[in-house]
Amino acid sequence: MTDSWVNSAERIGADLHLDLSGPSGPGGRRAALIRALREAIRSGRLTPGTRLPPYRSLAADLGVARNTVADAYAELVAEGWLTARQGSGTRVAERAEPLGAHARVPKKAPPRARGPRFDLRQGTPDASSFPRTEWLASYRRALNAAPNEAFGPGDPAGRIELREALTEYLARARGVRTEPGRIVICSGFAHALRLLFPKVIRGPLAVEAYGLGFHRELLAAAGVRTVPLPLDEDGARVDVLGRERAVLLTPAHQFPTGGPLHPARRSAVIDWARARGGVVLEDDYDGEFRYDRKPVGAVQGLDPERVIHIGSVSKSLSPALRLGWMVLPERYVAGVLAAKGEREAWANVLEQLTLADFVVSGSYDRHVRRMRQRYRRRRDRLVAALEAHAPHVEVTGIAAGLHAVLRLPPGSERSAVKAAGWQGLALDGLAEFRHPEAAVSAPDGLVVGYATPSDHAYGAALDALCAVLPPE
Repeated sequence: MTDSWVNSAERIGADLHLDLSGPSGPGGRRAALIRALREAIRSGRLTPGTRLPPYRSLAADLGVARNTVADAYAELVAEGWLTARQGSGTRVAERAEPLGAHARVPKKAPPRARGPRFDLRQGTPDASSFPRTEWLASYRRALNAAPNEAFGPGDPAGRIELREALTEYLARARGVRTEPGRIVICSGFAHALRLLFPKVIRGPLAVEAYGLGFHRELLAAAGVRTVPLPLDEDGARVDVLGRERAVLLTPAHQFPTGGPLHPARRSAVIDWARARGGVVLEDDYDGEFRYDRKPVGAVQGLDPERVIHIGSVSKSLSPALRLGWMVLPERYVAGVLAAKGEREAWANVLEQLTLADFVVSGSYDRHVRRMRQRYRRRRDRLVAALEAHAPHVEVTGIAAGLHAVLRLPPGSERSAVKAAGWQGLALDGLAEFRHPEAAVSAPDGLVVGYATPSDHAYGAALDALCAVLPPE
């Protein structure tokens, strides 16, 4: 006899694998079947309440007589392993047998590591505010309207519905000049970097002196050297760009220090790209969340052939969606699509269609405006708490975004981060974001995100923050 998979097509909820291999021993096939079923129940593979296949289907799958299966079921019902009721079929008993010394006891899952009491790390939106009802409505509309070909192999450029929706939205909200054929959907900023380097663009790459270490590590793994640009109150010092052919900037809201790139420097970096035949990578970080200043348009609008504009919904909606986009100069489109491959393997097609509907229906605009107000209130509470309990601490970078930078007295950053850890408070020190080769001075500070904690925990999180700040 051999192993057999019991098909679930006939009134059974799950497939069942029965091992009938080996010598049958006394009792023949009936006894072998009884032993296999007992073992499946004892080991936990057949859980209490599981419905077993009808006699006829199991007999056909195993190649045995129907009476053999009927007798095996009857024996196990008599022993208490199974129950049989008219109209309900044969099921595993709620407690077929107490677990004995030789039973397989499932291992307990290792205890999950406890997270911080309060999370004030940057970069994560308020997960509780995800617009579930509106997203579900868009999903249903998108699913009903989707053409049949949407359920086939994906277009590596992304769904045309989403690229058309983004063309209109980015032009209206961010001042981006493009067309659907020059937008490529990706799963976020990191994915965009992987597609661009090193096959489409080669290093070295100029970057801001402060930024995400993860991005620098990703580029280093691709063999791309990054060269830090100094920062001042007007943003990146693009006037010191050297022989690099590409530069990565966060012009809408420098990460993490805050503040937009000065208009003169926006023009200057475009002039540099034209003169060098180079390209500007524009990370549109926090582009939608501005509070105390007029909207800052995308640098891409100054010269669409010299800027790669990269955005995502990681901050505006959720990083769990894994949806982003690249607005490319025409000369880079073919190379990016070749790097991506013939079939879309990253961005879910149904989520692309849903986001397209979410944008076109106006739900995205309404959500962003709602969250802008919510985050502004969070920011104001942070500023008020610091004014009341730590007025000597300067708060910067708060005109936009989801975090603030707290400037600390020299030499106090490390102890403040350590004290925060003791209090169960997760936050980042400013030094963590500094490029290791940056020649600029390294002021002490904390990067405090104010989007993640729930409303009911936010006040306690601010109290814990004020308690770990160094005294005046």
